[in-house]
Amino acid sequence: MQLSDFHYVIPDELIADQPPKVRGTTRLLTLDRITGNVADKKYADIVGLLSPGDVLVINDTKVIKARLIATKPSGGERELVLVEKHGEADDWHRHRVIYRRKLKAGDELTVGKYAIHVEEIVGDGIAIIRSDTDLLQVADEFGSVPLPPYMRRDATSEDIERYQTVWAREQGSVAAPTASLNMTNEMLEKLQARGIKVVYATLHVGLGTFLPIRVDDVTTHKMHQEYFEVPKSTVEAIQVAKKRGNQVVALGTTITRTLEYCHDEILNKPAKDLQGEADIFMYP
Repeated sequence: MQLSDFHYVIPDELIADQPPKVRGTTRLLTLDRITGNVADKKYADIVGLLSPGDVLVINDTKVIKARLIATKPSGGERELVLVEKHGEADDWHRHRVIYRRKLKAGDELTVGKYAIHVEEIVGDGIAIIRSDTDLLQVADEFGSVPLPPYMRRDATSEDIERYQTVWAREQGSVAAPTASLNMTNEMLEKLQARGIKVVYATLHVGLGTFLPIRVDDVTTHKMHQEYFEVPKSTVEAIQVAKKRGNQVVALGTTITRTLEYCHDEILNKPAKDLQGEADIFMYP
């Protein structure tokens, strides 16, 4: 399977770089796996596509304002992007970043009123920085949302709200689970009223999601790891639905990756809280 198999042409004008004025008004392409029929629908039609007893699993991660502009004593600026959260043990006083422009170990930087020390260069464009202040606090005060490169624009104040799902609560992602951005509270209420069980899991979307594939043979690509948590209640809901013969629907690729990584634990073992690092690479 070659990387070139996935090349296609898409005009720039068809790539949305702004959210729709009203959340949830985007289009939805559906495929009937039995008949092969493809239909062009509205995102809100998802309510009618699921049946009572089905389970919808959604990602409750929250995007942090991970992009920081740091200043050197000389006045030069350096862009730092905090790497995604990897569990409760993460030390947010000493954290890994992606950087642009030249940095070296020992450099002293400031972000707003906070001092940042470059402790170590650990790879091409990757460094470890340290601060006496919690870097999540620094990001919350002075950071911006690191929008995907294809948007080709700087983040705005509107992105702080719109580049989040309506249920985002677990801070740790550097990119949004985009399939969920169109879901509204009204749709969730309609799904639940129809008898669809909505449950949560967490996968913190990592900077690796922006990295290009640099091999020709897709199957040899090494995919980045992303931290996940699946609560026992979600595992139980999935197990019940599978036993009844109902659908379990993952809303987007982040939850698909999480459930596929955990499928043996979920389907073949007693329910419990799950957490870890998903490293699977899914391809056709």
